[in-house]
Amino acid sequence: MPKRRDVEEQRARLSAAVWSVLARDGLSGLTLRAVAARAGCTTGLVLHAFRDKRALLRHARELLHERTGRRADAAQEAAREPLDALRAVALQALSLTAEGREEARVWVGFLAAAVSDEELRELHVRHNRAFVQRVEQLLAAARPDLPRAARTHHAVGLVALVEGFNTLAAADPQTYSPHRQRAAVDRLVDSLRA
Repeated sequence: MPKRRDVEEQRARLSAAVWSVLARDGLSGLTLRAVAARAGCTTGLVLHAFRDKRALLRHARELLHERTGRRADAAQEAAREPLDALRAVALQALSLTAEGREEARVWVGFLAAAVSDEELRELHVRHNRAFVQRVEQLLAAARPDLPRAARTHHAVGLVALVEGFNTLAAADPQTYSPHRQRAAVDRLVDSLRA
C-alpha cells in the first residue's frame, strides 16, 4: 500500500503536469497521454487520479481557484483602505505577469470546455460568482452609500473587465498589455471614489 506522502507527492506532480499542458497546449492538447508525458509517468497512473479529460479540466479549474483565492486574500489583507483592497484584488486577478498569463490561458481553456459541458459550466459559474461576491463586499465596505443594486452593477462590471482582459490578453498580450490592464482598472476604481 503506497504511503500517504507518496500519494500526495504523486498528486502534486500530476497537478503541475495538468496545469503545464493546459497552459502550453490549450484545451485541444490536454490529453491523458500529454499529462503522463509531462509528469514522466504512465497513462495508467494519470487514469488512477483522473478518470477522463473532464476530470483533468475540473482539477485545473480548482487549482486556479485556489491560487487566485490565496493571492486575493493576501492582496485584500495588505490593503489599508477598502478601495485600495478592491484595486489590489482586481490587479492580482489580471494577466500582468508570466504567471498571470499562464493562469489566463488555463482559465480560457477551461471556459471553452465549460461552454458545452453542464458540470464544468456549473463549476465556472460558482467560482465566477464568488469573485463577483468578493468584489461586491469590498464595494460595500468602500461605498456603503451605494444602493446594493449599484454595488452589484459595479462588481459585475469590474469582474467583466478583468476577465475580458484575461481572455483577450491570452491571445494578444501586445494589445492588451499589462500597462493597459492596470490603467483600465485604475480608471474604474477611481470612478468609484465618493
